[in-house]
Amino acid sequence: MRIFPSPAGLLVCAALCAAGPALAQDAAVPARAATADATDAAPVEVPGTDDAWIDRQLLDIDRYAARYPDSFLDEVARYAQMPHGYAEVLLRERHWPPRDVYVAAFLAKAAGRPYREVVRARTAAGAPAGWAAVATGLDVPPGSLAYRTLRHAIVASYDHWDRPIVLDALLRRQLGDRATRDRAAEQPQDGATRSQ
Repeated sequence: MRIFPSPAGLLVCAALCAAGPALAQDAAVPARAATADATDAAPVEVPGTDDAWIDRQLLDIDRYAARYPDSFLDEVARYAQMPHGYAEVLLRERHWPPRDVYVAAFLAKAAGRPYREVVRARTAAGAPAGWAAVATGLDVPPGSLAYRTLRHAIVASYDHWDRPIVLDALLRRQLGDRATRDRAAEQPQDGATRSQ
């Protein structure tokens, strides 16, 4: 037994085949426009530290903090001594990107300045200003010992988070690979010997 489609079914099929590409094109145009609008509205800002390696890591810290906000805030509170609540207010109420919270906290610690002073300097400089301008205004310009300390803090944070990180040549010479850093972290810091 052979089944033949009805004339009405053939007509509907032909109409859909003819209209399909046109409908698909019309549907695709708004999607491209929406993508372009989203891209134009929220460009990824470079932190502007004048250190390409730091800038790359800070953008990755933004991604990490978006996924693990509590771990990020704990890191800032524990290792940079910025109070957890203060960091949380900057992040959630003042809408600072995590990278700015991180740099404010760790640059303040590295420079021996109060974290509120660094936060005020960043706020006064405004969003378009990069961290290099803020740091220079605080007398800790790119290339200073405070910047080197910030670079080391970033590596330590990645190690605390057990997150992979690619070190540049200078950091590889200074800190070594992960196994070397782990061995160094196990050593007593004050010169005292550990009892087994």
